[in-house]
Amino acid sequence: MEESRCDPLRVPARFYIRIPVHQNGDPVFMGRSIMWGVLGGSCLACFSGCVGGPAEGTRVEVAASSLDSFSVAFAAIEQRIIAEPGNAAHYAERAELNVMRDSLSRAIKDMERAVQLDSVDVDHRIRLGDLYYSAVRLGNARDQFNRAMEMVPTDTRPKLRLAEVQMVLREYAEGMALVNEALRLEPAAARGYYLKGYIHMETKDTNRAISSFRTAVEQDPQDYTSYIMLGQLSAARRDPLAEQYYSTALELRTNSVEAWYGKGIWAQNNGRDSLALACYERIKEIDPQNALAWHNSGWVKMEHLGDLPGAKADFSRALELNTGYTDAWYNRGVAMERSEQLDSAAANYQICLGIDPAHTLAANSVDRLARKGVRIKTRASKGPPASTR
Repeated sequence: MEESRCDPLRVPARFYIRIPVHQNGDPVFMGRSIMWGVLGGSCLACFSGCVGGPAEGTRVEVAASSLDSFSVAFAAIEQRIIAEPGNAAHYAERAELNVMRDSLSRAIKDMERAVQLDSVDVDHRIRLGDLYYSAVRLGNARDQFNRAMEMVPTDTRPKLRLAEVQMVLREYAEGMALVNEALRLEPAAARGYYLKGYIHMETKDTNRAISSFRTAVEQDPQDYTSYIMLGQLSAARRDPLAEQYYSTALELRTNSVEAWYGKGIWAQNNGRDSLALACYERIKEIDPQNALAWHNSGWVKMEHLGDLPGAKADFSRALELNTGYTDAWYNRGVAMERSEQLDSAAANYQICLGIDPAHTLAANSVDRLARKGVRIKTRASKGPPASTR
């Protein structure tokens, strides 16, 4: 009997909001390897602002959508630096402009200069640590946060930032100690409870993770990230509260693909097909190029509703958007096999195997069809065909 493949975790749904996590031994952020980002020069897009925004006094109010306004602001700060080359605040301001124009290396140089000129400004040190963290220079970030902690022992900001660095390095005990120290100083710090939840989650203590994330949202009802974490952990337990957590996250960010996806998966796995399809439709409206939403709506139609034509159409659309989507090839094969289109089913299974030779379900399906007498054509090369039709 053909077996479809449910694909609920195709998106890196585990905890990629703000803190880099680990995949195959490397830290990652938003599903991308830190080391890949360093080598590919794309770290800024992944990490910009992940530890915290600019320190107070260093934000530059520039309309990002207006190139003219940005150019004027940049020219103005250049003139101020020429006029006052020893003013640390000017370099800190230019650093933020360089962040806005995706020039992280120049931003770091400017903030380094600001720290050299005013070494006792803790805000500058924290911001420099943020920028180092964004560039995955974790040792440098650690040094700046440690120095800031020495300068102002009662400031919780460097403690929580250093805790994030330690979590990236999987130094969970050290990270937790810093978080607890920060919470003793500021018991209502929602970020601290979020970090505690994250550490508990990484160390497989789900009960404490949920408790910490709940405390985070009690302290800050606008904490979108903690609602997402609560949704994911509750969904894994089939706790109906998952739907409520995702709904609250969507009240905070109505166009969050991540939250719509999590809610859809929860509904899909708990007999709420109409809700699941509605969530996937919303994702298609927000992100028309999202192949995952088309694949998952196809899976629900095939497995739960018995709508094989609708399922095949959705799988085909997913493949138009991503020709290397192996599970879409496989599941379209399943839909074709159930429709008695055995030759087409075999072709889809073989394409899936051409992309991923280790796809066991596709290999089993090819063998099953071969035993039924379906002619199996040998594909000479790997990879998806030029057309999905």
